[in-house]
Amino acid sequence: MKVEDIRKMSGEELAKSEKNLREELGNLTFQHRIRPLENTSQLRNIRRDIARIQTVKVQSAES
Repeated sequence: MKVEDIRKMSGEELAKSEKNLREELGNLTFQHRIRPLENTSQLRNIRRDIARIQTVKVQSAES
């Protein structure tokens, strides 16, 4: 997910995207503990997307 796309989202969309990403991260983490994932970079990418969303939320709150 790109920062430009995240900045275009409304507050509700940001919250919904963050919730979905957190659920996906939980599921992938659980699957990885049972059986190693083929593409472990998914975990890192999801964590980074969550961080991007949180950063945009903070920036928009400061404005």
